[in-house]
Amino acid sequence: MKHFKKIESKFLFSLLIMSVWSIIAVGQTTAKISKHIPEIEKWIQKQFAKGKTPPFSFICDGKPSAEFIRQWDYSQQKIESEEADVIKYLFTYYNPTNGLKVECTVKGYPSYQAAEWVLNFTNKGTSNSPTLEQVKVVDLAMQYASKGEFKLHYADGNHISKYDFHPRSVTLATGETKQMSPQGGRSSEGDYLPFFNIESPAGQGVILGVGWSGTWYADVCAQDNRTISMASGMKTMKLYLRPQETIRTPSISLMFWENIDRMAGHNKFRRFVLAHKSRKINGKFAEYPLSSGFNYRDPAPCTEYSCLTADYAIAMVKRYIQFGLKPEVFWLDAGWNTDAADFEHGKTWANTAGNWTVDTLRFPKGLRPVADEIHKVGAKFMVWFEPERVIRGTQWAVEHPDWMLDIPEHNNDTYLLFDLGNPEACHWMSKYIGDMLEENGIDYYRQDFNMQPDIYWAANDEPGRTGMKEIRHIEGLYYFWDYLLNRFPNLLIDNCASGGRRIDWETIGRSAPLWRSDYYHYDDPDGYQCHTYGLNFFLPLHGTGSLQTDPYSFRSSISTALIYNWKITDKNASVYEMQRCLKEFHEIRPYYYEDYYPLTGTEDMTRDDIWLAYQMHRPSDDSGIIVAFRRTASKDKQITVRLSGVDPEKYYTVTNMDSRQSKIYQGKELASQLPLILEKPHSSLLLKYKVTNEKPNKE
Repeated sequence: MKHFKKIESKFLFSLLIMSVWSIIAVGQTTAKISKHIPEIEKWIQKQFAKGKTPPFSFICDGKPSAEFIRQWDYSQQKIESEEADVIKYLFTYYNPTNGLKVECTVKGYPSYQAAEWVLNFTNKGTSNSPTLEQVKVVDLAMQYASKGEFKLHYADGNHISKYDFHPRSVTLATGETKQMSPQGGRSSEGDYLPFFNIESPAGQGVILGVGWSGTWYADVCAQDNRTISMASGMKTMKLYLRPQETIRTPSISLMFWENIDRMAGHNKFRRFVLAHKSRKINGKFAEYPLSSGFNYRDPAPCTEYSCLTADYAIAMVKRYIQFGLKPEVFWLDAGWNTDAADFEHGKTWANTAGNWTVDTLRFPKGLRPVADEIHKVGAKFMVWFEPERVIRGTQWAVEHPDWMLDIPEHNNDTYLLFDLGNPEACHWMSKYIGDMLEENGIDYYRQDFNMQPDIYWAANDEPGRTGMKEIRHIEGLYYFWDYLLNRFPNLLIDNCASGGRRIDWETIGRSAPLWRSDYYHYDDPDGYQCHTYGLNFFLPLHGTGSLQTDPYSFRSSISTALIYNWKITDKNASVYEMQRCLKEFHEIRPYYYEDYYPLTGTEDMTRDDIWLAYQMHRPSDDSGIIVAFRRTASKDKQITVRLSGVDPEKYYTVTNMDSRQSKIYQGKELASQLPLILEKPHSSLLLKYKVTNEKPNKE
C-alpha cells in the first residue's frame, strides 16, 4: 500500500489488501503496518500531522488553503473523551496576520476503524476576515494497489414515492465526477441520502457519511483505475466573518472496511451507528418505540387529530388496554393545537402551525390528563410539533415578527420560517417547547418540517455573506435538539420533515425517522417494502405506519420501530388479527438491530411483477429471519436465494412462521440455494432459522 501527498489540496492515502502495509509520503521513508485496515489513532495523527496538508481544504481570499495552511501556526491537543471506545483530538491552524483560526475536532472509533470531524472557523482579528468559500470538510483521495473499477453504492433520498431510499449502485467512469446534493434545503430530500459506500477493486472500501441538515454536497471521482477521490461540504457558501465571529461546517465521517462482499461494510456501518450514533439513556442503547395513536383521522371532516378531545383520547387509551393492544408509546400527531379544529372556517393542522398552544376547547386542562392516563397504563406519550414553519397570522407570527424569515417578493405565500439562527429566538423557542413538554407530561418529542427552507435562507443573506443564514439555522437546530436532550435525559426525538427528508449523520445521533416517508398515506405495502429494503443498507433505526393487519401488509411495514394505525372502533376490524400482528412484531423485532442482507438484488424494486426478499441475521446467536413478498403480478411461485452470515458447517432449523413447519439444512446449503415458495400472488413468507444439534433425515 502506498500513501502519498500531492502538493495540491488532496491528500492521498492507501488502503490495500496485503499481508503487510506500507505507507509512503512524498519525500519520506516507508513505514510498515501489520494491519489491513489502519489503526485509527495513528491514521488521525498521520493525516493531521504538523507541516502536512490536512484532509480538508478551503479557499481564502481567492487562494487555496494548500498553498498556505502549512505556514500557519499549528497545535495538536488530545482531549479526554466522555464516550467509551472513542478518542478525541483538537487540531488548530491559526494565521496571526489576519486572525483567521480553523479548529478541527476529530473523533476516532478504534473498534470500527472510523473517524469523524467538523471544522470551526473563527475570526480573531479586529476587522472583517477575507472571503471564505469552497470549504471542503473532506478533500481526500485513496489509492489502492489493485487496478480495476470503483463502485459507488448509495440510496435515493425521499421523494414521497415508492422510490424513497431505493438502493443504487454505479460504476464510476474514470475522470468523471459523480456530483450529489439534496433539494430544497433538507438533507435527504431528492435523489440522495447522505451516506455512500465506495467499493474499491482491492476488496476494501470506505463509507462516507455527511452531517449537515441543510444543503450539503458530495463529489466522488475515479481519478484512474487505482485512485478514488471524495470532497464534501456545504454546497453554497461564500462569506466573510466579522471580528470574533465563529461558524461551524458540516461534519464528515469515514468508516473503513474490507471484504469481498460489500455488505460487510454496510453491516459494520449499521453496528457503528448503533454503538456511537444512536440515543443512549442511562448509558444504554434506547430502543425507538412500537407506537399507536387515537384512531388516526377519525372522525371526519377533521384531518389528522384535529377533532380529537381529551375525553376521546382517554377512552381510546382504555380501549387499547381492554383488548390487549398496549403500545409502548401513544403518539399524538398533528391537530391538537389552537384553531386546528375550526374546519368550518377552513382551518386544519397544516394552516395553524404557529399556534403553539393547546386547544383549550378540546383539552380544557391541556394534554396533561391524557398523559396521566397513558402513564397509568405503563406507556409513554409522544406529541407532534412543527416549530420552524409558521403561518402568517398565527400566534408566533403576530407576537414575534422579528423572529420570522420572509421572502418580500413572496408576501402572498402563507409560510414564514422561524429564524433559528437568531440566538434570542432560538433560546426562547428551546425553553418554550421544553416547558410545554414538561407541563403536559410529554415523554417523547416529534418534530415535523413541511417546507423547503433554502429560498428563505438565500433571500435573507447579507451581501457578501452567502450561506450565513443556512449555517446559523442549522447551528440553531442542533442547539435546540441538544437542549431538549440535555434537559430531559429520557427523551427521544422523532425526526420527520415531511417524512424522512432530514436524515443525515448529525440528525441520526439525536433522533430517528419513525415516519420515514409520507408515501405511507398511499396505503401501498409494496412501497413500504421498498423503503425498508433500501434504508436498511445504512440505517438500523427507522419506522413507518401499518394500516392493515393481513400478513402481507403488516410485514411490509416491519422495522425496528412501527406505528399501528388500525381502526379499533371499526366493527369489521379483528382484534385477534391485531393481537397476532403485535405478537409477531415483538418476536422478530430484535433481528432488525443486527445484520442485513438483501436477497433479491438492487434493480428496480418498485415493480409489481417481482419478488422482494431480505434476510436479517444475528451474529450474536447465529439465528435470523427471511422476509419475502410475492407481488401481485409475479408469475413465479418459487425463487431461490442465498443466505449470508450462516456457518457452512453448522446445521439450522428453518421454520415457516405461518405453517409452523420446520426443515433442517446445513449452513452450506442455505448459503448455496434456499427455495422460497408462495403459491399465490400478493402473499408473504416469514422464515425463522436457528442453529440445531440435529441433522436432517436422509430418507
